[in-house]
Amino acid sequence: MNYPTIKEVEEASRNRLLKWTRFLPSPGQNAIGKPESWFDNESFEIVMEREARIMDRILERQKETGGITPELSKAVGWKG
Repeated sequence: MNYPTIKEVEEASRNRLLKWTRFLPSPGQNAIGKPESWFDNESFEIVMEREARIMDRILERQKETGGITPELSKAVGWKG
């Protein structure tokens, strides 16, 4: 799963934010073991920093929209 852009995060619904939280790999995981050409000449560090900023904003927006409820959690496959 590819990381969204900051613009997509800003426009995302509460449910979409939670799905990203649930299913996106940790920042940088998509880049591990890939050749530099895979990143269009971006280093692992650049990819990781960009993804970390995006994940931080996803989590901030999630809090702003009311956080995770048991109903939303179940809707994306978390059981608890």
